[in-house]
Amino acid sequence: MAESSMAATAGAKTPVRSDKTLLRALAGERVDPPPAWLMRQAGRYLPEYRATRAQAGDFLSLCYNPDLAAEVTLQPIRRFGFDAAILFADILLLPQALGADLWFVTGEGPRLSPLTDAAGVAALKPTGAIHETLNPIYETVRILRRELPEETTLIGFAGAPWTVATYMIAGRGTPDQGPAHALRTGDPAAFDALMAQLTEATIEYLSAQIEAGAEVVKIFDSWAGSLKDTAFQRYALEPARAITAALKARHPGIPVIGFPREAGQGYVGFARATGVDCVALDNSVSADWAAREVQTDGCVQGNLDPRHMVTGGPALTAEARRIVRAFAGGPHIFNLGHGITPDADPENVHRLLEAIRG
Repeated sequence: MAESSMAATAGAKTPVRSDKTLLRALAGERVDPPPAWLMRQAGRYLPEYRATRAQAGDFLSLCYNPDLAAEVTLQPIRRFGFDAAILFADILLLPQALGADLWFVTGEGPRLSPLTDAAGVAALKPTGAIHETLNPIYETVRILRRELPEETTLIGFAGAPWTVATYMIAGRGTPDQGPAHALRTGDPAAFDALMAQLTEATIEYLSAQIEAGAEVVKIFDSWAGSLKDTAFQRYALEPARAITAALKARHPGIPVIGFPREAGQGYVGFARATGVDCVALDNSVSADWAAREVQTDGCVQGNLDPRHMVTGGPALTAEARRIVRAFAGGPHIFNLGHGITPDADPENVHRLLEAIRG
Protein backbone atom coordinates (compact mmCIF):
# COMPACT_ATOMS: atom_id res chain seq x y z
CA MET A 1 0.00 0.00 0.00
CA ALA A 2 1.35 3.44 -0.89
CA GLU A 3 2.37 5.72 1.93
CA SER A 4 -0.09 8.50 2.61
CA SER A 5 -0.87 11.35 4.95
CA MET A 6 -3.94 13.48 5.36
CA ALA A 7 -4.06 16.54 3.15
CA ALA A 8 -3.65 19.75 5.09
CA THR A 9 -6.65 21.32 3.42
CA ALA A 10 -10.01 22.64 4.48
CA GLY A 11 -11.63 19.86 2.45
CA ALA A 12 -9.77 16.96 4.11
CA LYS A 13 -12.04 14.10 5.17
CA THR A 14 -11.82 11.00 7.30
CA PRO A 15 -9.24 8.66 5.72
CA VAL A 16 -10.48 5.55 3.94
CA ARG A 17 -8.60 2.42 4.92
CA SER A 18 -8.46 0.74 1.57
CA ASP A 19 -6.01 -0.70 -0.91
CA LYS A 20 -7.89 1.34 -3.52
CA THR A 21 -5.71 4.42 -3.71
CA LEU A 22 -8.23 6.36 -5.76
CA LEU A 23 -10.88 6.02 -3.04
CA ARG A 24 -8.38 7.23 -0.47
CA ALA A 25 -7.56 10.30 -2.54
CA LEU A 26 -11.27 11.05 -2.95
CA ALA A 27 -11.64 10.83 0.85
CA GLY A 28 -9.09 13.62 1.20
CA GLU A 29 -5.83 11.74 1.66
CA ARG A 30 -2.59 12.71 0.04
CA VAL A 31 -1.45 9.50 -1.65
CA ASP A 32 2.14 9.13 -2.89
CA PRO A 33 2.40 8.39 -5.75
CA PRO A 34 -1.02 9.69 -6.76
CA PRO A 35 -3.51 7.25 -8.29
CA ALA A 36 -3.75 7.54 -12.05
CA TRP A 37 -6.19 6.82 -14.83
CA LEU A 38 -6.92 8.52 -18.18
CA MET A 39 -10.11 9.83 -19.67
CA ARG A 40 -10.99 7.70 -22.73
CA GLN A 41 -8.35 5.20 -21.65
CA ALA A 42 -10.38 2.51 -23.46
CA GLY A 43 -10.36 3.68 -27.04
CA ARG A 44 -9.05 3.88 -30.55
CA TYR A 45 -5.39 4.36 -29.64
CA LEU A 46 -5.31 0.68 -28.53
CA PRO A 47 -5.17 -2.04 -31.20
CA GLU A 48 -7.10 -4.44 -28.98
CA TYR A 49 -9.93 -1.90 -28.73
CA ARG A 50 -10.10 -1.55 -32.51
CA ALA A 51 -10.31 -5.33 -32.86
CA THR A 52 -13.14 -5.58 -30.34
CA ARG A 53 -15.05 -2.72 -31.95
CA ALA A 54 -14.78 -4.46 -35.31
CA GLN A 55 -16.18 -7.58 -33.67
CA ALA A 56 -19.13 -5.57 -32.34
CA GLY A 57 -19.85 -4.08 -35.77
CA ASP A 58 -20.37 -0.44 -34.78
CA PHE A 59 -19.95 1.89 -31.83
CA LEU A 60 -23.47 1.69 -30.42
CA SER A 61 -23.53 -2.08 -30.71
CA LEU A 62 -20.32 -2.12 -28.68
CA CYS A 63 -21.85 0.12 -25.99
CA TYR A 64 -24.93 -2.09 -25.67
CA ASN A 65 -23.07 -5.43 -25.65
CA PRO A 66 -22.20 -5.97 -21.97
CA ASP A 67 -19.55 -8.62 -22.61
CA LEU A 68 -17.72 -6.58 -25.24
CA ALA A 69 -18.14 -3.27 -23.38
CA ALA A 70 -16.65 -4.91 -20.28
CA GLU A 71 -13.82 -6.30 -22.39
CA VAL A 72 -12.77 -2.90 -23.75
CA THR A 73 -13.04 -1.41 -20.25
CA LEU A 74 -10.67 -4.09 -18.98
CA GLN A 75 -8.14 -3.82 -21.82
CA PRO A 76 -6.26 -0.74 -20.54
CA ILE A 77 -6.26 -2.17 -17.01
CA ARG A 78 -4.55 -5.33 -18.24
CA ARG A 79 -2.08 -3.41 -20.38
CA PHE A 80 -1.20 -0.52 -18.06
CA GLY A 81 -2.42 -1.30 -14.54
CA PHE A 82 -4.34 1.94 -14.02
CA ASP A 83 -5.75 2.57 -10.55
CA ALA A 84 -9.28 2.95 -11.92
CA ALA A 85 -11.42 1.68 -14.75
CA ILE A 86 -14.17 3.85 -16.19
CA LEU A 87 -17.26 2.22 -17.60
CA PHE A 88 -17.23 2.10 -21.40
CA ALA A 89 -20.37 3.85 -22.63
CA ASP A 90 -21.29 7.24 -24.13
CA ILE A 91 -22.96 10.33 -22.68
CA LEU A 92 -25.55 10.28 -25.47
CA LEU A 93 -27.04 6.94 -24.47
CA LEU A 94 -29.17 8.83 -21.96
CA PRO A 95 -30.94 11.06 -24.53
CA GLN A 96 -31.44 7.95 -26.66
CA ALA A 97 -33.11 6.31 -23.66
CA LEU A 98 -35.35 9.39 -23.40
CA GLY A 99 -36.50 8.88 -26.99
CA ALA A 100 -34.01 10.78 -29.15
CA ASP A 101 -32.83 9.12 -32.34
CA LEU A 102 -29.07 8.53 -32.12
CA TRP A 103 -26.56 7.37 -34.69
CA PHE A 104 -22.87 7.86 -35.42
CA VAL A 105 -21.38 9.07 -38.69
CA THR A 106 -17.93 7.63 -39.39
CA GLY A 107 -15.30 10.32 -39.11
CA GLU A 108 -17.80 12.96 -37.99
CA GLY A 109 -19.23 11.79 -34.68
CA PRO A 110 -22.71 11.54 -33.16
CA ARG A 111 -25.98 12.70 -34.66
CA LEU A 112 -29.34 13.05 -32.90
CA SER A 113 -32.79 14.11 -33.95
CA PRO A 114 -32.69 17.86 -33.06
CA LEU A 115 -34.87 19.07 -30.20
CA THR A 116 -35.87 22.66 -31.00
CA ASP A 117 -38.97 23.61 -29.01
CA ALA A 118 -41.28 22.92 -26.10
CA ALA A 119 -43.16 20.29 -28.08
CA GLY A 120 -39.95 18.34 -28.52
CA VAL A 121 -39.28 18.45 -24.79
CA ALA A 122 -42.82 17.33 -24.00
CA ALA A 123 -42.45 14.38 -26.38
CA LEU A 124 -39.52 12.88 -24.46
CA LYS A 125 -40.15 9.65 -22.59
CA PRO A 126 -40.68 9.84 -18.83
CA THR A 127 -37.56 9.46 -16.73
CA GLY A 128 -38.68 6.12 -15.33
CA ALA A 129 -38.57 4.61 -18.83
CA ILE A 130 -34.82 5.04 -19.33
CA HIS A 131 -33.81 1.79 -17.66
CA GLU A 132 -35.41 -0.38 -20.36
CA THR A 133 -32.85 0.97 -22.82
CA LEU A 134 -29.97 1.29 -20.36
CA ASN A 135 -30.16 -2.11 -18.65
CA PRO A 136 -27.25 -3.45 -20.77
CA ILE A 137 -25.07 -0.67 -19.34
CA TYR A 138 -25.87 -1.78 -15.81
CA GLU A 139 -25.01 -5.36 -16.75
CA THR A 140 -21.63 -4.13 -17.98
CA VAL A 141 -21.06 -2.59 -14.55
CA ARG A 142 -21.93 -5.87 -12.84
CA ILE A 143 -19.50 -7.80 -15.05
CA LEU A 144 -16.74 -5.30 -14.31
CA ARG A 145 -17.19 -5.55 -10.55
CA ARG A 146 -16.64 -9.29 -10.88
CA GLU A 147 -13.71 -9.08 -13.29
CA LEU A 148 -11.65 -6.08 -12.17
CA PRO A 149 -8.63 -6.58 -9.90
CA GLU A 150 -9.45 -5.97 -6.25
CA GLU A 151 -7.27 -2.86 -6.10
CA THR A 152 -8.91 -1.19 -9.14
CA THR A 153 -11.72 1.30 -8.56
CA LEU A 154 -14.73 1.23 -10.91
CA ILE A 155 -15.98 4.62 -12.09
CA GLY A 156 -19.43 5.16 -13.56
CA PHE A 157 -20.33 8.34 -15.39
CA ALA A 158 -22.87 10.49 -17.18
CA GLY A 159 -22.85 13.71 -19.13
CA ALA A 160 -23.94 16.81 -17.27
CA PRO A 161 -27.39 18.15 -18.22
CA TRP A 162 -26.01 21.24 -20.00
CA THR A 163 -23.59 19.28 -22.15
CA VAL A 164 -26.16 16.62 -23.03
CA ALA A 165 -28.69 19.34 -23.82
CA THR A 166 -26.30 21.01 -26.28
CA TYR A 167 -26.15 17.83 -28.35
CA MET A 168 -29.89 17.20 -28.12
CA ILE A 169 -30.81 20.70 -29.24
CA ALA A 170 -28.32 20.95 -32.11
CA GLY A 171 -28.50 17.31 -33.12
CA ARG A 172 -24.70 17.18 -33.09
CA GLY A 173 -21.64 18.72 -31.51
CA THR A 174 -21.12 22.40 -32.30
CA PRO A 175 -18.09 24.65 -31.80
CA ASP A 176 -19.88 27.26 -29.68
CA GLN A 177 -23.04 25.46 -28.50
CA GLY A 178 -24.95 28.22 -30.33
CA PRO A 179 -28.26 26.36 -30.81
CA ALA A 180 -28.46 25.54 -27.10
CA HIS A 181 -27.71 29.14 -26.13
CA ALA A 182 -30.37 30.31 -28.59
CA LEU A 183 -33.03 28.08 -27.01
CA ARG A 184 -31.85 29.04 -23.53
CA THR A 185 -32.42 32.73 -24.19
CA GLY A 186 -35.23 32.48 -26.75
CA ASP A 187 -37.50 30.00 -24.97
CA PRO A 188 -36.27 29.75 -21.38
CA ALA A 189 -39.32 27.80 -20.24
CA ALA A 190 -38.69 25.01 -22.76
CA PHE A 191 -34.98 25.02 -22.01
CA ASP A 192 -35.53 24.88 -18.24
CA ALA A 193 -37.96 22.00 -18.69
CA LEU A 194 -35.35 20.08 -20.66
CA MET A 195 -32.68 20.78 -18.05
CA ALA A 196 -35.00 19.65 -15.25
CA GLN A 197 -35.76 16.38 -17.02
CA LEU A 198 -32.11 15.74 -17.81
CA THR A 199 -31.15 16.42 -14.20
CA GLU A 200 -33.74 13.93 -12.95
CA ALA A 201 -32.77 11.34 -15.56
CA THR A 202 -29.06 11.71 -14.75
CA ILE A 203 -29.77 11.06 -11.08
CA GLU A 204 -31.68 7.89 -11.98
CA TYR A 205 -29.01 6.73 -14.45
CA LEU A 206 -26.08 7.24 -12.07
CA SER A 207 -28.00 5.76 -9.15
CA ALA A 208 -28.61 2.60 -11.18
CA GLN A 209 -24.90 2.40 -12.03
CA ILE A 210 -24.07 2.67 -8.33
CA GLU A 211 -26.58 -0.06 -7.48
CA ALA A 212 -24.93 -2.26 -10.12
CA GLY A 213 -21.51 -1.75 -8.56
CA ALA A 214 -19.93 1.58 -9.54
CA GLU A 215 -17.80 2.83 -6.65
CA VAL A 216 -17.39 6.41 -7.90
CA VAL A 217 -19.33 8.44 -10.44
CA LYS A 218 -18.16 11.30 -12.61
CA ILE A 219 -20.25 14.08 -14.16
CA PHE A 220 -18.79 15.26 -17.47
CA ASP A 221 -19.74 18.84 -18.33
CA SER A 222 -17.60 19.09 -21.44
CA TRP A 223 -19.14 22.38 -22.62
CA ALA A 224 -19.41 24.15 -19.26
CA GLY A 225 -16.89 26.72 -20.44
CA SER A 226 -19.38 28.30 -22.82
CA LEU A 227 -21.62 29.24 -19.90
CA LYS A 228 -20.71 32.60 -18.37
CA ASP A 229 -21.51 34.31 -15.07
CA THR A 230 -25.06 33.62 -13.87
CA ALA A 231 -25.63 31.11 -16.68
CA PHE A 232 -22.73 29.04 -15.33
CA GLN A 233 -24.22 29.16 -11.85
CA ARG A 234 -27.68 28.16 -13.05
CA TYR A 235 -26.91 25.55 -15.72
CA ALA A 236 -23.55 24.05 -14.71
CA LEU A 237 -23.15 24.49 -10.98
CA GLU A 238 -26.78 24.03 -9.86
CA PRO A 239 -27.43 20.77 -11.77
CA ALA A 240 -24.15 19.34 -10.44
CA ARG A 241 -25.23 20.28 -6.91
CA ALA A 242 -28.68 18.72 -7.33
CA ILE A 243 -27.31 15.49 -8.83
CA THR A 244 -24.60 15.16 -6.18
CA ALA A 245 -27.00 15.82 -3.31
CA ALA A 246 -29.54 13.29 -4.59
CA LEU A 247 -26.92 10.59 -5.13
CA LYS A 248 -25.39 11.09 -1.71
CA ALA A 249 -28.83 10.96 -0.09
CA ARG A 250 -29.55 7.65 -1.80
CA HIS A 251 -26.03 6.22 -1.53
CA PRO A 252 -24.27 7.66 1.52
CA GLY A 253 -20.53 7.83 1.07
CA ILE A 254 -20.51 7.55 -2.72
CA PRO A 255 -17.77 9.82 -4.11
CA VAL A 256 -18.62 12.15 -6.99
CA ILE A 257 -16.14 13.77 -9.40
CA GLY A 258 -17.24 16.92 -11.21
CA PHE A 259 -15.68 18.08 -14.48
CA PRO A 260 -16.87 21.56 -15.54
CA ARG A 261 -14.43 21.66 -18.44
CA GLU A 262 -12.88 25.04 -19.28
CA ALA A 263 -14.65 26.65 -16.34
CA GLY A 264 -11.60 28.82 -15.61
CA GLN A 265 -12.35 30.90 -12.54
CA GLY A 266 -15.51 28.81 -12.13
CA TYR A 267 -13.35 25.99 -10.78
CA VAL A 268 -12.77 28.08 -7.65
CA GLY A 269 -15.33 27.10 -5.03
CA PHE A 270 -16.98 24.52 -7.31
CA ALA A 271 -16.48 21.69 -4.81
CA ARG A 272 -17.92 23.72 -1.94
CA ALA A 273 -20.91 24.85 -3.97
CA THR A 274 -21.81 21.46 -5.44
CA GLY A 275 -20.66 18.95 -2.82
CA VAL A 276 -18.49 16.98 -5.25
CA ASP A 277 -15.55 15.15 -3.71
CA CYS A 278 -13.13 15.99 -6.51
CA VAL A 279 -12.87 18.63 -9.22
CA ALA A 280 -11.39 17.45 -12.52
CA LEU A 281 -9.34 20.12 -14.26
CA ASP A 282 -8.71 20.69 -17.96
CA ASN A 283 -5.28 21.71 -19.20
CA SER A 284 -6.19 25.36 -19.81
CA VAL A 285 -5.41 26.10 -16.16
CA SER A 286 -2.00 25.61 -14.56
CA ALA A 287 -1.45 23.05 -11.86
CA ASP A 288 0.25 25.67 -9.69
CA TRP A 289 -2.79 27.96 -9.88
CA ALA A 290 -5.19 25.08 -9.21
CA ALA A 291 -3.18 23.94 -6.21
CA ARG A 292 -3.60 27.41 -4.68
CA GLU A 293 -7.18 28.09 -5.72
CA VAL A 294 -8.98 24.73 -6.06
CA GLN A 295 -7.11 21.99 -4.17
CA THR A 296 -7.62 23.88 -0.92
CA ASP A 297 -11.20 22.52 -0.99
CA GLY A 298 -10.17 18.88 -1.46
CA CYS A 299 -9.17 16.44 -4.15
CA VAL A 300 -8.35 17.58 -7.68
CA GLN A 301 -7.92 15.48 -10.80
CA GLY A 302 -5.80 16.33 -13.83
CA ASN A 303 -4.39 17.95 -15.79
CA LEU A 304 -1.77 16.91 -18.36
CA ASP A 305 -2.22 18.20 -21.91
CA PRO A 306 -3.34 15.17 -24.00
CA ARG A 307 -0.94 16.19 -26.78
CA HIS A 308 1.91 14.85 -24.67
CA MET A 309 0.50 11.37 -25.20
CA VAL A 310 1.16 11.82 -28.92
CA THR A 311 4.53 13.54 -28.81
CA GLY A 312 5.99 11.71 -25.81
CA GLY A 313 9.70 12.14 -25.15
CA PRO A 314 11.39 13.89 -22.21
CA ALA A 315 8.76 16.66 -22.31
CA LEU A 316 6.08 14.16 -21.30
CA THR A 317 8.11 12.94 -18.35
CA ALA A 318 9.03 16.45 -17.24
CA GLU A 319 5.48 17.80 -17.45
CA ALA A 320 3.98 14.81 -15.65
CA ARG A 321 6.47 15.19 -12.80
CA ARG A 322 5.84 18.93 -12.65
CA ILE A 323 2.10 18.34 -12.19
CA VAL A 324 2.72 15.73 -9.49
CA ARG A 325 4.98 18.20 -7.63
CA ALA A 326 2.45 21.03 -7.96
CA PHE A 327 -0.31 18.96 -6.36
CA ALA A 328 1.92 17.16 -3.84
CA GLY A 329 0.54 19.10 -0.89
CA GLY A 330 -2.93 17.57 -1.02
CA PRO A 331 -5.19 14.89 -2.52
CA HIS A 332 -4.64 14.44 -6.25
CA ILE A 333 -5.66 11.95 -8.92
CA PHE A 334 -3.42 12.08 -11.99
CA ASN A 335 -5.26 12.36 -15.29
CA LEU A 336 -5.26 14.27 -18.53
CA GLY A 337 -6.97 17.61 -19.06
CA HIS A 338 -9.22 15.93 -21.62
CA GLY A 339 -9.53 12.49 -23.25
CA ILE A 340 -6.60 10.64 -24.76
CA THR A 341 -6.74 10.99 -28.54
CA PRO A 342 -6.80 8.20 -31.16
CA ASP A 343 -3.32 9.15 -32.41
CA ALA A 344 -1.71 8.65 -28.98
CA ASP A 345 1.12 6.14 -28.71
CA PRO A 346 0.45 3.39 -26.14
CA GLU A 347 4.15 3.42 -25.28
CA ASN A 348 3.71 6.98 -24.06
CA VAL A 349 1.19 5.72 -21.51
CA HIS A 350 3.87 3.43 -20.09
CA ARG A 351 6.27 6.38 -20.03
CA LEU A 352 3.69 8.52 -18.23
CA LEU A 353 3.05 5.94 -15.53
CA GLU A 354 6.79 5.47 -15.00
CA ALA A 355 7.13 9.22 -14.54
CA ILE A 356 4.31 9.32 -12.00
CA ARG A 357 5.20 6.19 -10.08
CA GLY A 358 8.98 6.40 -10.30
